[in-house]
Amino acid sequence: MLRVSDLGRSVQFYTEQLGMRLHRQERYPAGRFTLAFLGYEDECAGACIELTHNWEQPDYQHGTAYGHIALAVVNVAESCASLQAAGVAVLRPAGPMAVSSPDRSAPEHIAFIQDPDGYRIELVQQSPPATLQAPKETSTCPSYA
Repeated sequence: MLRVSDLGRSVQFYTEQLGMRLHRQERYPAGRFTLAFLGYEDECAGACIELTHNWEQPDYQHGTAYGHIALAVVNVAESCASLQAAGVAVLRPAGPMAVSSPDRSAPEHIAFIQDPDGYRIELVQQSPPATLQAPKETSTCPSYA
């Protein structure tokens, strides 16, 4: 859940700039807040982001425990270019990560953008399966039968 200061502006950003769909909005007049649920797939089939707008709260401070959300994209450089052309702030341009993982055969390419409330969103370029290595160890889940 992300707390937002202007629900309309945030819904517009996530739908028009990031291509999500608004699944539903729920107003809670007694609690003085509205919830909006957005995602790429049907709500019952995929993950959603919940945006919360508290009616009397104009601004928020981002806490130190929050990092960012990450979204997979087909081409991180092209995504950055089109988002930047639409006025979205690009905080870190597209490119390879500064450090590498021994679990990958190719570097991961990322970028960071910022939503209207200042939340950082990492764009991660989808990698072909061949660049990912199988886990070195596998664990089995215990049976609770």
